[in-house]
Amino acid sequence: MKNKLMDILKGKFLVSDDAVKNWRFILFASALAVLMIASSHNADKKVHEIAKLNEEVKELRSEFVDTRARMQQMKLESTIMSRLKDKGLKQSDKAPKKIVIVEEDQ
Repeated sequence: MKNKLMDILKGKFLVSDDAVKNWRFILFASALAVLMIASSHNADKKVHEIAKLNEEVKELRSEFVDTRARMQQMKLESTIMSRLKDKGLKQSDKAPKKIVIVEEDQ
């Protein structure tokens, strides 16, 4: 047991006669490690992108709510009347009349 541990620590398994089998395993394990690291970095990148997009959605939603509130304020009759009063227009005292056009059959 002690000899095997010393052989591993000295690296004899890399230069022995059946070292090709060991090198293949080491290369395979290294390739898997590189693949795992790349996958982890890719996942982290996507998490950061999702967080950034969520912040952007919150900002856009807030902007939408503010714009909608301003638009509703601008649509109020009192706001429209005050803006038109500056231009010399005023509300009519008479109610509007409906014009009906009747077509006669020929």
